[in-house]
Amino acid sequence: MPEINVLVVEDEDAIREMLTMVLEQAEFLVRAAADAQQALEMLTEKSPDLILLDWMLPGISGVEWAKRLKRDEVYGEIPIILVTARGEEEDKVRGLDVGADDYITKPFSPREMVARIRAVLRRAGKFGKGGRIEMGGITLDIDQHRVNIGEIELAVSPTEYRLLEFFLTHPGKVYSRAQLLDQVWGRSTYIEERTVDVHIRRLRKILAEHGREELIQTVRGFGYRFSESP
Repeated sequence: MPEINVLVVEDEDAIREMLTMVLEQAEFLVRAAADAQQALEMLTEKSPDLILLDWMLPGISGVEWAKRLKRDEVYGEIPIILVTARGEEEDKVRGLDVGADDYITKPFSPREMVARIRAVLRRAGKFGKGGRIEMGGITLDIDQHRVNIGEIELAVSPTEYRLLEFFLTHPGKVYSRAQLLDQVWGRSTYIEERTVDVHIRRLRKILAEHGREELIQTVRGFGYRFSESP
């Protein structure tokens, strides 16, 4: 399985520790927060691949925070699984209506939780069989952090790898330089937006050697997108 980051948001210490332990045993990288405010601070440092979110939190409830995240242009695509003791159909519908990708009712088995997380991640395109992403003739081996075109392995820097991985997992959508900085470098990194342009040029130069530079497209006045269509 590729390296997957999960953010656990749970106010009860014992449950938060249990969830963290179970997910780490399933080989996920885990960060844990006790409330929405602490979780938001962690989001600004690094966007997770999935959020496991308790419904009942102090301050802003989990369902309200999920609603806000799904409306955010930067964080709206992060999959969210709501965890709650509310088992009524009306509550489930409400949770899904705010944009949650799945819903787990307490009590649940660790095996069920891990299976649901993996199912949501597959639907979101976060990983596939063998931890590979293939698009436009480019293959990313997420397990080994390698990029290939055919049998040829490309020499890319760690930053260029992360940028290419983000593009391949979010094809067709236009992202501004600020959004790319948030998603690839993290909001806590204070660098200029033109840094994005520098790495885009480097990636295009590498791809041009194999006739693939047109995959990274400039959208004038906004930013960039990765697309197989001209």
